[in-house]
Amino acid sequence: MKTYIVGGAVRDALLGFPVQDRDFVVVGATPEDMLAQGYLPVGKDFPVFLHPKTHEEYALARTERKTAAGYKGFVFHTDAEVTLEQDLIRRDLSINAMAQDDDGNIIDPYGGLQDIKNRVFRHVSMAFCEDPVRILRLARFAARFATPPQDFSVAEETTALMQTMVAAGEVDALVAERVWQEISRGLMETRPSRMFAVLQSCGALQRLLPEIDALPKVQMQRLMQLLDASAQADLALQLRYAVLLHDLPGKLVDGICQRLKVPAECRDLAIMLAREHLCIKDAAGLSAADTVDLLGRCDAYRKPQRFLELLHATACLYAQPDQPYAPLASLSKSLEVVQQVNGGEIASLHTSNPAQIPVAIRAARIAALEAMIK
Repeated sequence: MKTYIVGGAVRDALLGFPVQDRDFVVVGATPEDMLAQGYLPVGKDFPVFLHPKTHEEYALARTERKTAAGYKGFVFHTDAEVTLEQDLIRRDLSINAMAQDDDGNIIDPYGGLQDIKNRVFRHVSMAFCEDPVRILRLARFAARFATPPQDFSVAEETTALMQTMVAAGEVDALVAERVWQEISRGLMETRPSRMFAVLQSCGALQRLLPEIDALPKVQMQRLMQLLDASAQADLALQLRYAVLLHDLPGKLVDGICQRLKVPAECRDLAIMLAREHLCIKDAAGLSAADTVDLLGRCDAYRKPQRFLELLHATACLYAQPDQPYAPLASLSKSLEVVQQVNGGEIASLHTSNPAQIPVAIRAARIAALEAMIK
């Protein structure tokens, strides 16, 4: 029985990235052997165990066989005869198909070290095409490993294989939750634009986000610059997602969010930014009444923090380098002022005619803003 650190932990250590989690593969053991040593079983589809002390995951070396379309159609096989090389060859990329033994030696049967040196993403074997999630993972890695001295490129044969997978409809078999999971993770990487470039190069973007894929080249280039700027500004996921979709009509944005089953906080901000970013950009020209109506449309009175997020997302679109974004300050101040209007007190004065309450509150808010301007 031998144990090896495998996958991302080995890759990240070689690239100089912090190692967040370690995965282990156990060769030459059975489930009974693991249980006898106190490991706790947690795997559903194949034997995975938690170390009795560290609680790190240890998986028995395994092979797999494709049985159906999509990413769930696999049958796994484990026994004490499965070798480390057999386990590693089922992995997606050569840089993820390395292992490290207890003495620190790197086992690299499929050229991962050379591909790290050359900064190339290359599939390990034809098993890559059996799991369409691997296209999304590779694209996400491209967004993550986008640091000096140069970005990782995708090997020509790997791009060709991904194009074949897309043409065969493998990407169409992905469930919405998994697509969103990978895209959202890619949006939070160093250079999200690289993810979309890889997806577009193999045709997957046209299947997953045809609305983005159809953008004119110049508009697409500008969008990718803004998306990378949102990453450099360390914006939260919902802001980066809103930036991604801001150029699209609101109905299209809503349709994308429904199709991908996007969380409500991301969906709402994206729809709002698409609808309001031009109005916010021109905030200096808004009257007090227009400003009050803008705040109302954005539900800023009930959700002021989300409105501030909206302003920060708009700043990412229009702010000039090293200059404060004027609408951020002016609209934040406007919200502060109208929040001082006591809606409850105004409502108490109109109990005999409740229909007048919203009108009266709006008028009071407008008056408060006009007083501030004076």
